[in-house]
Amino acid sequence: MILVTGAAGFIGANFVLDWLAQSEEPVVNLDKLTYAGNPENLSSLRDNQAHRFVQGDIGDRALVDQLLREHQPRAVVNFAAESHVDRSIHGPEDFIQTNVVGTFHLLESVRAHWSGLESDAKTGFRFLHVSTDEVYGTLGPNDAPFTETTPYTPNSPYSASKAASDHLVRAYHHTYGLPVLTTNCSNNYGPYHFPEKLIPLLIVNALAGKALPVYGDGMQVRDWLYVKDHCSAIRRVLEAGRLGETYNVGGWNEKPNIDIVKTVCGLLDELRPKSGGGHYFDQVTYVKDRPGHDRRYAIDASKIHKELGWKPAETFDTGIRKTVQWYLDNPEWVAHVQSGDYRNWMGQQYGASA
Repeated sequence: MILVTGAAGFIGANFVLDWLAQSEEPVVNLDKLTYAGNPENLSSLRDNQAHRFVQGDIGDRALVDQLLREHQPRAVVNFAAESHVDRSIHGPEDFIQTNVVGTFHLLESVRAHWSGLESDAKTGFRFLHVSTDEVYGTLGPNDAPFTETTPYTPNSPYSASKAASDHLVRAYHHTYGLPVLTTNCSNNYGPYHFPEKLIPLLIVNALAGKALPVYGDGMQVRDWLYVKDHCSAIRRVLEAGRLGETYNVGGWNEKPNIDIVKTVCGLLDELRPKSGGGHYFDQVTYVKDRPGHDRRYAIDASKIHKELGWKPAETFDTGIRKTVQWYLDNPEWVAHVQSGDYRNWMGQQYGASA
């Protein structure tokens, strides 16, 4: 059995769905259900006896201690995090509480549990911490991509809070011997992505006839990783990663944001043409850039390929087509996730036109 935290969110839900599609090993799913934690992501598991959902906070020591005692997991996979840069700029405290303080409390619970295990179970136990490439800061146009030894230089409250959590995980390995693994991923995209992030926001707003907000000149560069490729990388690291090591997980898909916008609009023109004619790209509206916006991220995923034999299965072209098609095929999910909180946030961030 494994315990997965934050598994009602975008990446966590995809991980659990993929895990149970490939394995009979049970999953206990702990999620606080904040704005991006959506139990509907896991609706297909409602009658699956191998999946147990528990609503709760990773910072709730009593609850986490109880789950560890009751279920005796062989691994904990930690996705739980506040993860949106713009939200961290408007309200950084939640990010510190969840990503730093919450991770600390989770580590304390896991350390106590691990210390009490019998020798065989103790040797096989793993704590895998899922993090982001944003901890490395920003790159110039000609800089080499981030490697696992790139110094941390986070530039937003979100990335700083994730950097702090990474350091805590590393310290618990070196100080206490806790058997940890860390993954730092590039920008994920795919099914069940909360529509405040770029790709789902483009799809949802385009279909609704709304403005497609693009920060600044749209030339910010990101590496794009299909979420199911990310999930397969995490499974591989959990299976065979070296204790105490960090593995960068990327898609080898560096692209400027404006190219992402053009690609999504082009796919929508093909798959769901506008009834009155015209092109979705005509809805693009350039908006003021966000404070401290990192210009470029790029991941060097050579280590995980060389050591563990992992590489992404999807190209950007195949992955983005699957993603757009998923949103077109699941309008009810999109409608349900567009709660009052979501609409209020969109208005606050991009103005009434969003």
